[in-house]
Amino acid sequence: MLSAIGLILISKQIPLMLGYDKPGFWTDELFNIVTFHHSFDYLKDLYQNISEGSVVIASSSLLILFLWKKFSSKKLSFIPASFITVLFGILLAMYLEMFFPSIMLSTSQFVSVPQNVFSQVKVPDISMLFSNIEIWKYSIVICFVATLETLLSITAIDKLDPYNRISPPNRELIAQGTGNFVSGMIGGLPITAVIVRSSANAEAGGRTKLSAFTHGIWLFIALLLAIPLLNRIPYAVLAVILFRTGYNLVKPRMIVSIYKQGREQFMPFIITVIAILFSDLLIGVFIGIIYSIYFIIKHTYRAGFSMTERMDGHIKIIRVELALNVSFLNKPRIMLMLDKLPEYSVVEIDGSKCVYIDNDILEIIQAYKSKAHRKHIQLTTFNIPEVDTIELH
Repeated sequence: MLSAIGLILISKQIPLMLGYDKPGFWTDELFNIVTFHHSFDYLKDLYQNISEGSVVIASSSLLILFLWKKFSSKKLSFIPASFITVLFGILLAMYLEMFFPSIMLSTSQFVSVPQNVFSQVKVPDISMLFSNIEIWKYSIVICFVATLETLLSITAIDKLDPYNRISPPNRELIAQGTGNFVSGMIGGLPITAVIVRSSANAEAGGRTKLSAFTHGIWLFIALLLAIPLLNRIPYAVLAVILFRTGYNLVKPRMIVSIYKQGREQFMPFIITVIAILFSDLLIGVFIGIIYSIYFIIKHTYRAGFSMTERMDGHIKIIRVELALNVSFLNKPRIMLMLDKLPEYSVVEIDGSKCVYIDNDILEIIQAYKSKAHRKHIQLTTFNIPEVDTIELH
């Protein structure tokens, strides 16, 4: 999931880094398997709208970001590399405007925050809750979707935590529900946990819950006091920062590492990434989970027991040790194993290590006792409960 989000972040920043100022270059997915619409239709339009100024700012900002992280981040750890990069991008855009007007950025290539942004805050019409059932329908859908995305996100965010802490999901959902309630009361949009802000906080050195809180405070202060400054930020600079964030989520070294773990690790990984890119986050993760279940079932089918054989004179002694969990999926393999046991052998079936044995398996073993007697097999069971079997007359 993190890798797919990283790829989406990277792909969505490339048009902005090239100066494309028309919204919606990429759709929500790179290719929609339902409508067969894909964003690559716009590549010609992208080529015709490349801005030299944006390319200069993006490439220079990317270089500054790399050099600061490599040489200055440890000496000046209290200054985030992203802040230096944004400041550099603002100054470079002003420099181009003053000395190279032929490649200066257009107004649409800068962040645009309305001066009266708080005038858009409106108390919703509460009476609509009782007159329009559509509100309840979409609210329930948003509730479930936002909850799933948040639970997936905090699981992924925990992997970014250098201290390997586990986020309490209940507390996260309570906070999200409270935030959505307050946001809705002033006409705001629903919120969920997201990867980008969390990874940016971690990269900037945030280690506690205070980093998330102050993140919001700084955004609020910026809207109060620094709108003119915000509107001087080129989109190309923000695209560079998000490009690097995306790269951190989908590092090639990590992909190679997963590939080396083998097919059963790599295939669910790559299937999930492709599914997210071709659909959306929830559907893609669901497809990845379904594909992973295939491997779980395959391994469960193969497992179930281990068997060792030894000879005591002319008598073959076979010992069968049942696994920790023996489910109905193991039924065909256990039946085949019992059916192939040779006549005049000694067989021991040990369930001492079992935590759970499915009732179907117990019935098979119980029913086999009479068959073992007919084949002159001396059968002994350990720690396997006896059950009543259904006999046909």
